[in-house]
Amino acid sequence: MRRHIIRFTALAFFALPVALPHAFAVSKEMVQLQTQVQQLQDMVQHLQTSNDERMGVIVNLVQQNTDNVNRMMAAVNALQQTLKAENEQRGSGNTQLSSQIQSLNDSVDELKTRIANLTTQVQSIQGQMQNVNGMPAQPGGAPPTGGMQPNQGPGGQAAAPQLTPATPAAPPVDQLYQSALRDYNSAKYNIAASEFGDVIRYYPQDPLAGNAQFYLGEINYRQGKFAAAVKSYDAVLEQYSGNAKAPAAELRKGQSLIEMGQKDAGVRELRTLVQRYPQTPEAQEGRSKLNGMGVRIYAAKPSAYPPTSP
Repeated sequence: MRRHIIRFTALAFFALPVALPHAFAVSKEMVQLQTQVQQLQDMVQHLQTSNDERMGVIVNLVQQNTDNVNRMMAAVNALQQTLKAENEQRGSGNTQLSSQIQSLNDSVDELKTRIANLTTQVQSIQGQMQNVNGMPAQPGGAPPTGGMQPNQGPGGQAAAPQLTPATPAAPPVDQLYQSALRDYNSAKYNIAASEFGDVIRYYPQDPLAGNAQFYLGEINYRQGKFAAAVKSYDAVLEQYSGNAKAPAAELRKGQSLIEMGQKDAGVRELRTLVQRYPQTPEAQEGRSKLNGMGVRIYAAKPSAYPPTSP
């Protein structure tokens, strides 16, 4: 019995130098992991403080832009009323004032997209903060124990995380539309057409898609491509009939047809404009156009009696 005890003691004595380095290596890795977790927690705390400060600034900017849009809308409404009153008094179109109103409408659209962009940023930051606050923390900053961890390789060594390549995503719709509108107002028509096309391609159900389709027609109209402009205006009227740009699309379609020499078709479109949207500035401009051409605003009703022969 004594001989067995001596043999076991000798084996344990020789095995001890082999086990000690491994235990020391595992303990060292645990200390490193705890240090890294503590550093990560400090970074998260710093990020939360920084995001709180930025959110206050962004909320203030959103409020300021909202006030600017309200003032701009009041100015646009006043100009629209002025255009309506002048057209009724003169009986002729005021093309320059109408163009100014269209430009102001474009500026209002741009301001709206800026506000939407800021709102999206606020929501994104709020979502990030909720995710950060919802992260489970281990007591004492130590990683879970027991068994091999998912990101741990054989021997307790940390394995490299498996990264999957992210698929490229389209920019947010308001950001994409705002960029397109800015390029359109700067007469960068080729770039703007590509960006408006991306709005329609990636966000076909968004209300801004109807606006983008209208501005594609405007680009073609300004470049004298009236046939292509008519197709874009038709898309607005058929696919986005409830869009705010529908009256302008109807007006521009009629004007494009007249420019193409299709007078009868253009007159029909202008009459349709007056009937569908009678209280809009576009309808007032349509009436002025018809009056200037010496054409009745409303088509003559067919007689109930056939003409008598002499």
